[in-house]
Amino acid sequence: MADNRNVASEFMRGITKDNPTFGLVLGLCPTLAVTTSVANGIGMAAGTIFVLVGSNLLVSVMRNEIPDSVRIPIELIVIATFVSIVDMVMEAFTPDIYAALGVYIPLIVVNCIVIGRAEAYALKNGVFYSLIDGLGVGTGFLLMLMLIGGIRELLGTGGINLFGMQLIDLVSTLGFNPIGMMTLSPGAFLTIAVLMAMVNYRRIVKAMRGA
Repeated sequence: MADNRNVASEFMRGITKDNPTFGLVLGLCPTLAVTTSVANGIGMAAGTIFVLVGSNLLVSVMRNEIPDSVRIPIELIVIATFVSIVDMVMEAFTPDIYAALGVYIPLIVVNCIVIGRAEAYALKNGVFYSLIDGLGVGTGFLLMLMLIGGIRELLGTGGINLFGMQLIDLVSTLGFNPIGMMTLSPGAFLTIAVLMAMVNYRRIVKAMRGA
């Protein structure tokens, strides 16, 4: 690709058009599982961003040397290397988040977001734009996990606690009665369904105005 692409547009594309959750509809399994709180969402997104950026960069560097016949296995080895680093670092420095995320940290290896960006972008673009793509898509994933986790935690517990600091407490201030279901699987599906419906409605309205 030509180097006259707008860097800001490439970055923003990962948050809007190529947003993993509501644009590409990828990585829904960890999204459903870990968004019981904002803190868990941030932890999952931070690990995914590190793996996404690292694998994008390395795959982009090696893209002209990777034989097509072993493309996928090599990409998985690269991704698994960065996932192993994330797994060990989180276990050592953030044990609470590590315990809460559990098996979903090593499962980043087969996360469709990471593999998809390596295949669809890093194999076809240079190092710089692969870096921007990884940061953009990772930021989009972070924002969606924080949004979904915030809604579920707020409604499910009556407040938002971020790494030991109580940011919102509706129970004490407003006498809010928490909806326990929101911290369970049905709450995850319901939250994502409502948000996705809103996103799709906005797209339809935008398309109709354009027409």
